Amino acid sequence: MILKTRDVTKRFGGLMALEGVSFDIRPGEILGLIGPNGAGKTTLFNTITGFLTPEHGSIRFDGKEIVRLKPFDICHLGIARTFQIVKPFGKMTVLQNAMVGALSRTNRTPVAREVALEKLHFVGLYEKRHVLASALTISQRKRLEIVRALCTQPRLILLDEVMGGLNPSEVREMVQLIEKMRGSGNTLFIIEHIMAAIMSICDRIVVLHHGQKIAEGTPQEVGSHPQVIKAYLGKEYVLAQNRGS
Repeated sequence: MILKTRDVTKRFGGLMALEGVSFDIRPGEILGLIGPNGAGKTTLFNTITGFLTPEHGSIRFDGKEIVRLKPFDICHLGIARTFQIVKPFGKMTVLQNAMVGALSRTNRTPVAREVALEKLHFVGLYEKRHVLASALTISQRKRLEIVRALCTQPRLILLDEVMGGLNPSEVREMVQLIEKMRGSGNTLFIIEHIMAAIMSICDRIVVLHHGQKIAEGTPQEVGSHPQVIKAYLGKEYVLAQNRGS
């Protein structure tokens, strides 16, 4: 396993944001993370990437305990992430934004530039490399967020709602990019609310509700799980799936 979490627990005052969450991520897979708003999904991402420290539990990456490591140390180990609210450096070009990620691995500007250009080609932003990031569309900004993560040369990438706010055509393009990322050797852990997308690209899915893991399995297993239907998907989702089958 590339990542193992065991009994991860996080409180904010009297609020239990995560309670005893345990799961594994296998090398090369796409693992989805779903659940209602407030279920603890982004909090879980924050504990894995060092932005929050759990009160209890273990998080091991490649066998190494990473709880209490700083975010930059975790990044250097090979875990990168995107954020739900994308905030590029608006007064810098797309290329300069990408180089910020690459400079986490080298202090040589020419090397960082070469890596950044390669990743911009990869996500389809090369033609925008000299454009100010503030001029990008939301879809392009989300791709730039992915570029910055890729430029840190990760082996595990956490994507936090990279399809949120996109139109159906852009969602399909993002799904293709995620599959391309997996094909290039990345392991991916994805938070998403667009069920058609997450069910189509994920090998397995973990479901959180009120900070607890209530289900884990293949998309088919999770989609038919009574507790998941009640807490998150709803009967309308099941009826729509049945009509489509």
